[in-house]
Amino acid sequence: MLVADNPSYKTVWTCEKWSEEAVEYSRNVLSKAGISHIPAELVPQEVALNKGRVNKFISEILGRPMVEVVAKPRLMPITEGISSEMLRAIVGSPEEALEVEGNLLLNEGIQRLMDMTMIATLTGTGWNNANAFLGVGDSNTAEAATQTELQAATNRFYKAMNATFPSRSSQTSSFQSDFTTTEANFVWAEWTISSGATTASGAGFTTGTTNLNRKVAALGTKSTGTWTLTAQVTFS
Repeated sequence: MLVADNPSYKTVWTCEKWSEEAVEYSRNVLSKAGISHIPAELVPQEVALNKGRVNKFISEILGRPMVEVVAKPRLMPITEGISSEMLRAIVGSPEEALEVEGNLLLNEGIQRLMDMTMIATLTGTGWNNANAFLGVGDSNTAEAATQTELQAATNRFYKAMNATFPSRSSQTSSFQSDFTTTEANFVWAEWTISSGATTASGAGFTTGTTNLNRKVAALGTKSTGTWTLTAQVTFS
């Protein structure tokens, strides 16, 4: 008797929405407390490896310090936006929260996952905290496994991870990004998880490098405020 493999893959997306009124109230509370900057999304930073005999010896040979790339939260001016973490602490739950299940794994994402099981052959980065992004766009073009990008022509925006993300609990990986007051203000009709993103014409991160998946559904039109997108991916 033949027994077929039957792997399970499920993604649950949550979109939480705080209004600009909630953002402004939080901004006033922080300002009155003398706080002008708060932790925001993670950004890659080079950290010198100047401890240890081996690192010092290699640095002397190369004539430059040994470094590693780590992700640390950017300090964001409160005039720019307010993070979901701060909003939860000051005003509480979002005014609206939408939950959507499902998405389509894209071929390039599947191939990257396979590469990551064979580290010696890996030619690109994984979805770690220094390289993972959530992208949103306004195209409702149906998902197709051959797609390598959000399908929006211009209205698309990739945002780096919030602090502590991505994270894994058992067989569920969670990704989360905040889109603050001036970011991604258009119809949200599609979204994706990307490993890496690049900047075009100073308009923000608009191109994903390796997209794991893509989902099409209507989440509404963002014009201001803070919207937070969370993806929970479960394999079993």
